[in-house]
Amino acid sequence: MRFLAAENVGGRASAAAALAAILLGSGLARAEEPRNATEPRVMMESGEVTNVIDAFDEGDAFDINISLGFEYSSKSAKILRENSIAQPGLTTGGFTAHTLNVASYSETTTKLVPRIDVGIYKDFAAHIALPLILSNARDLAALGGSDGANAGAPLAGAPGETLFSLPFKAPNRSGLEYIAAGLDVDLLSQARDRTKPTWQFGFEGRFSVGTPMHACNTKPATGQVQCADPADVNRNGKADNPAGQIELEGTSVGERTPGVSRGVTGLEVHTMISKRIKYIEPYGGFSALFEFQQSSSDYGITDVDATLVNHPPLVGTMTVGMMVIPWENREKFGRLTFDMRFSGQYHSEGRDYSELFDALGSSGVSSLRQPQWAAYKAAVCDPTSKAACPPSVVDTGSQKTYFTGLSDVSAYTSYRASGSVTWQANEYVKFNFGLGYRHDQGHDISGDPPCNPAKKDLATGGPCHSGGSGAITATGIANPNYRQPINAVGRRFFVDDSNTFDVMASGVVMF
Repeated sequence: MRFLAAENVGGRASAAAALAAILLGSGLARAEEPRNATEPRVMMESGEVTNVIDAFDEGDAFDINISLGFEYSSKSAKILRENSIAQPGLTTGGFTAHTLNVASYSETTTKLVPRIDVGIYKDFAAHIALPLILSNARDLAALGGSDGANAGAPLAGAPGETLFSLPFKAPNRSGLEYIAAGLDVDLLSQARDRTKPTWQFGFEGRFSVGTPMHACNTKPATGQVQCADPADVNRNGKADNPAGQIELEGTSVGERTPGVSRGVTGLEVHTMISKRIKYIEPYGGFSALFEFQQSSSDYGITDVDATLVNHPPLVGTMTVGMMVIPWENREKFGRLTFDMRFSGQYHSEGRDYSELFDALGSSGVSSLRQPQWAAYKAAVCDPTSKAACPPSVVDTGSQKTYFTGLSDVSAYTSYRASGSVTWQANEYVKFNFGLGYRHDQGHDISGDPPCNPAKKDLATGGPCHSGGSGAITATGIANPNYRQPINAVGRRFFVDDSNTFDVMASGVVMF
C-alpha cells in the first residue's frame, strides 16, 4: 500500500500492532454501531415520491419544508362538430359524423405554488399550498376555413344565427385558484425497516375562495358587456328576471369579472408505494379527485331537479414510475435523483368548463341566452274544445334556467408521461426540474340530453314522450339545460387531438 513510507519498513509492524489494538479495544462489531439520527441511510431512504417529513425523531425533533414551485403548461386541441353534409372528408350522407372543423383551441397557464410541509410525528406531516395563477389565456382560431364567409355549418346556431365569431379570445385570468390543506403518512417505511417497502397514504382538501369562472368575450357586440350575467338575456347589464318570478324585468346586474377558480370544493385522496433497491426505486399508486359544486358558482344556476348531470367529473389516476439515484454523498446529505413516470387518468361524465366555455357562454344569440323553464305541469283543457289537449304545459311558476357556458362533458381518458431531476445540494436545500406531455382522448363537450329518464310522467314530462293517437308514452322529464342548437344529435361539439406540454421547477428549503 502507498499509505506508508517505503523506507520505514520497521514502522509497518508497529503500525499494524497499533491498529489491531484499537480494533480489539473497541470491539469487532463496529459496523453495527447506531447511526446518528439525522444521518441519511444510503440505499435505504425513500425518494421524493413517497417521502414524508418527520418530527420527534431522536436528534431531529422537528422538520419543516418551505417550497416555491413554478408551473407552465401549453394546451392545444381541435374543436369539431357533428354533421351530415355529404362532402369529401365529411360524410357520404345519410348519417352523422363529428368531422366538421370548427376551431383550433389553445390555452396557456403560468402558475406559482408556494407550499409549507410541517412534520407532526414520525412519518406524519401536514401541508398547505396556495396555487396562484399568474396568467391563464384561452384562444380559438379558424380551423380549415371555419371563419368568415365559410362559417356556415361549423358555427351555426338556430336558423340565421352564428354562435360566435373567429378568432375568439377569452380574457386573461389570474388569481388564487384554491387553498389546499392535507395530511400525509408513511404507513410503512423502508428507512425504519429495510425489509419493508415505503407506503404513503394521504388526502388533500381544496377550497375555492376566489371568484368562480364566468364566461366572457373580450370583443362583444356593440352595446353588450364582456362578462354578462346568465340572466342578462340582452347582454347589456340588465337582468331578465334574476329571482324567479319575484323581481321585475330590467333589474340591473352590471358586469361580472372573469374569475379564476372552478367554483368547487375538492377532496383528493392518494396512495403510493415504493421499494428502493440500491440505485433504483420503482413505485406505483393511484389517486382520486372528488369535486362538489358550490351554489355561489354558475353550477347553482343549472342545479334543478330535472337536470340529468350537474356534478363536476370524478377524476381517477393510476401512476407507475421509477426513480434512479446514481449519486449520494452521505456525509454532506447530497443526492441526485432522476424520476420517470407514466400516468393514466379517467374523467367521468360531468358538467365542466369545456374548451368552448367562454365562446358559447358569452354568446349573444337568442337560442342560447333565452331561459328554459325548470318544470312542466299537467295541462288543463276545455273539454268542449276540439283542439288536441297536450299531456303537459310549461309551469310558469317554476325556476328559469339560463345557459352559463358549463356543459355536459362525456367521459374520457388521458395519458401523461413525465420526467424530472431532483438535486439535493445539502442538508437544507434541494431543487427540482421536470417536463411532461399529456394526451386527452377525443370526447363530446356539449352532451346535455333533452330528457331525464329518471322520472317518466306524462303530466310533468313536457316534450319527453313518444307515440300518438291516444297511445302516448312518457320517456322522461324535460332537461332545462338542453339547448337544441348545440346539444341535438347532429349539432354537438367534440374535442379531438388534445395535447398538453408542461414545464415545472421548484426550490425547497428544509429545516
